[in-house]
Amino acid sequence: MSTIQQLLKNKVSRKKVKTLVPALVSCPQKRGTVVRVFEQNPKKPNSAKRRVAKVKLSTGRHIRCHIPGEGHNLQQHSIVLIRGGRCQDLIGVRYKPIRGKFDFEPLITRRTRKSKYGVKTKTS
Repeated sequence: MSTIQQLLKNKVSRKKVKTLVPALVSCPQKRGTVVRVFEQNPKKPNSAKRRVAKVKLSTGRHIRCHIPGEGHNLQQHSIVLIRGGRCQDLIGVRYKPIRGKFDFEPLITRRTRKSKYGVKTKTS
């Protein structure tokens, strides 16, 4: 059994949890402006050209985000809303823009998982 003095002397410090999306600064989303749109090659077993955008956030930080879906309308100076979400086979890409918000158009041809691509459901 430890005494009160022993408990006070050896304080247990909590381990700090490292955030996976540091640029969002504990916010769910952030607004940003597209600086550049380019293609990036994935890590080793995979082979493709993934669409990536370099975005300047409203906080002033520059990040890279993966553009989801087939085709997009992003270009320089487009306004986008950024959420967290890694692209596992792209190095340093931890964010994704949200389709259907600001200048980023929804992917209308989607049949499945429409909400992820900004497509509204029909109300009959």
